[in-house]
Amino acid sequence: MGLYGIGFWLPSLIKASGISNPVLVAIPYTAATIATVLTSRNSDRTGERRWHIALPALAGAAALVVSTLVPQTPTWAVLMLTIATVGIVTGLAQFWVLPPAFLGGAAAAAGIALINSIGNLAGFVSPFIVGWIKDATCSTNNGRYVIAVSLAIGGAIVVAIAQRGTRRIAV
Repeated sequence: MGLYGIGFWLPSLIKASGISNPVLVAIPYTAATIATVLTSRNSDRTGERRWHIALPALAGAAALVVSTLVPQTPTWAVLMLTIATVGIVTGLAQFWVLPPAFLGGAAAAAGIALINSIGNLAGFVSPFIVGWIKDATCSTNNGRYVIAVSLAIGGAIVVAIAQRGTRRIAV
């Protein structure tokens, strides 16, 4: 939900803060690209996966909530939405290491297919929910809260499940 929610609504959220230059939407994604590479390298180096997924997801959730609480100035909007985007993209990139850690062979393929199916459903639901909430309340704040809660739940699930022991993945 986080990826599709932020991907669909990020330009509107930045524009609502008073920024008219659409090029500035690239700032959150540029930061997310750099953070994803650095986080992936660290995760591969240490072999630790759980916190490399959960912490970015929780940071993204926190930044989405804070983005509704701080003044809607261009600086605050870009900063909070950049942190949110970094958390969402980085956590998601790290997440894809988990299925083969839990499953092998055909089960891994089926698990990845199921994850993709649920992800595609979230691709419909997330922008729809945020749009519906925006239409109902004339604000995207509650929609950001919904996305933040989904990220927090996802991070908590990863922490709870991944500690049960995954087989180590040779990278």
